[in-house]
Amino acid sequence: MIKEMNYTACFENALSAARKTNLTPAVINQVLEDVADAAIAQTGFLLEENKKDLDQMDPANPNYDRLKLTTARIQDIARDILNIARMESPLGHVLSERTMPNGLHISKISVALGIVGVIYEARPNVTFDVFALCFKSGNICILKGGSDASHSNLAIISIIHQVLSKHNIDIHVATLLPFEREAAEAMFNAVGYIDVLIPRGSQGLINHVRQHSKVPVIETGAGIVHTYFDESGDAKKATDIIFNAKTRRVSVCNALDCLIIHSARLQDLLQIAAPLGEAQVELFVDEPAYKILEGNYPSNILHRSTPEHYGTEFLSMKMAIKTVDTFEQALNHIAAHSSKHSEAIISEDSTNIEAFLNRVDAAAVYVNASTAFTDGAEFGLGAEIGISTQKLHARGPMGLQELTSYKWLVKGNGQVRK
Repeated sequence: MIKEMNYTACFENALSAARKTNLTPAVINQVLEDVADAAIAQTGFLLEENKKDLDQMDPANPNYDRLKLTTARIQDIARDILNIARMESPLGHVLSERTMPNGLHISKISVALGIVGVIYEARPNVTFDVFALCFKSGNICILKGGSDASHSNLAIISIIHQVLSKHNIDIHVATLLPFEREAAEAMFNAVGYIDVLIPRGSQGLINHVRQHSKVPVIETGAGIVHTYFDESGDAKKATDIIFNAKTRRVSVCNALDCLIIHSARLQDLLQIAAPLGEAQVELFVDEPAYKILEGNYPSNILHRSTPEHYGTEFLSMKMAIKTVDTFEQALNHIAAHSSKHSEAIISEDSTNIEAFLNRVDAAAVYVNASTAFTDGAEFGLGAEIGISTQKLHARGPMGLQELTSYKWLVKGNGQVRK
């Protein structure tokens, strides 16, 4: 970490590292394997530093779970890094090629984006994930974490730098900036240094970065997630899917926020809601759903909804329920409130399924499955640098391929243009 900060010097160091670092795939993979091993070997150190951050946060804060490291989570992080190491390099792929009538041979090949800046909040795993994905894809990363995770991030970057130094690699291929606001402002204005800026965190953070950055931004948006239980849906599937999507890990962006249910299936709410009640999920429901659940769901966590509950990313054990009379009403509700992250339908009607897949505008659209699968590792990408909810350059979980661009190679033999 850089304390007495000269941001220009910091960015120049990163640019210098980008220009002079040209590693073989074998070296890249060995470094990643060593980082994974070091994370496991220094689990105690990581947990000690993480506890310093946890001690300063209210456990009721939705970010607490995102901030928390455990032995199992560190093992998962290490496994993801190893998976990235074992994946094929995304660089140097010939995406297209042709020989023109004038003899020019033109090819398009994949190349690294360059210097990737990432601004994120209380998610220390992002430090490992971003480094591994950027390093594997030939990118340099400049990281700016939040104050909530400052001790954790410092510990993680120290482990990464130890491994880089062991391999005689410039440590500026991965830089952690101070958590102060000034670091973010410097990144916003780092034109000519940072090639792309990726915010990960709350909608407020994402909006702030988008509004203030002069550097191109890839939005990894908030997840306001819906699941629609269609008139033809299987109640058993719905019960399992909704419970998993809501409760597996409530603080992540793929967690379910709103169940939309067809009015013809309201009686199935008793079955669907039963495990949610046992898990103490607080429900905010419209009047038709309230009439079904009143007296059949813990009264202290059952409330009538207000308009504000729809379009809310809860990031906690809270969920809204909306009743609709038609498939079109379900689509309209999703269109009005979705953040275009992940949306799902539970249905056995092939016509409605195809219409849902074709008409719902989201990065990931599900049929009869939990939205909890929207994740780079689950999609076979090794890990993710974020889940893009925009449409330019990348959409959905961003893995190695999404961290590349391309350039044109033109080979001739003295041709000139008339």
